[in-house]
Formats: sequence, structure tokens, C-alpha cells
Amino acid sequence: MTANQLLSEVMPRLVEYLRVVMKAEENVAHECAQQAFTDVFERIQKGKIKEKKYIFSYLLTATRNEFLRYSKHQHRFDTDSNAAYEQSEPAEQIKALMDKERMLLLEECLYELDSESRVFIRYLIENPGKSSKEYGKKFDMSEVNVRTKKSRIVSQLHFCYKRKSSE
Repeated sequence: MTANQLLSEVMPRLVEYLRVVMKAEENVAHECAQQAFTDVFERIQKGKIKEKKYIFSYLLTATRNEFLRYSKHQHRFDTDSNAAYEQSEPAEQIKALMDKERMLLLEECLYELDSESRVFIRYLIENPGKSSKEYGKKFDMSEVNVRTKKSRIVSQLHFCYKRKSSE
């Protein structure tokens, strides 16, 4: 599949995702999707993304993260968030903004992980009640390896978060 085929097939979906799910304006959605596509395509060319079956998922995540970075940079929040901030007390508004800021930083850090680690940690986050044995079965590894991998990824995320929060 060539870049042009991939672009023509995937770009409308990425733009629509941002418009519907993230409530992005049309031009912002196009810009963010284009930038994310460029970034992902460069990573593919450099051999950092090898699994073809994860490309769309990776593009979707990259597009979402690009929009979140853009929103953070522009200090724009969707109208639902603004309404919640306006109705709450100032202390609650600050806490909500700080929580949103933390989540944006965490998303950026997740994006910096290699795709295998990102898939692994997202699965653990989305399935918190499972045991190391169950995670091991899912990822075909021992319980010890699951705990080790989780610990290493959490450590990477921790240092990335600290670095980004001090920028």
C-alpha cells in the first residue's frame, strides 16, 4: 500500500473521528490529522512501526494526541468542559484543570512508548481487576515477566511525566 492510498483511505476517517469524538473544528481536525499522519508515516519509514495490523490504531491514537496537544497549546476546551468549570467553585475548577493537564501529559507520555509497551499498558489500565496470571496468558508471558514489564513501563511513564511537567 502506498502512502497516497493510505492517505486517501485513512484521512477522512481520522478527520471524522476528531470532529465527532473530540468536537474539533473542521480545519483543526484536518491539520491535526495531517500532522499525525506525517509523524506516523515517518516512524514507519524509520522502521519503528513494524506491525501492519496496528497502523490504523496507531494513527488514531497519534491523531487524538495531536489534537490534545493542539488544544493544550491553544488553551481551548470543549463546551462541555467549560460549562462544568463555570458551574463549579473556583477550587474545583482549578482541580479539574489540573486533572485534565495531568491526563494530557500522561497521554503524551503513552504516545512516546513503543507500540508493544503502549498496547500492554493500555490493556492493564483498561482491565484493572485481572491477575498477573491472566495478563500473562493474554500476552504469552510469565507472571514474573508481566510484573517486570509493568514496572518498567510505569517507571518510564513516571520519568516522562516528571520531565514534561517541569517543561
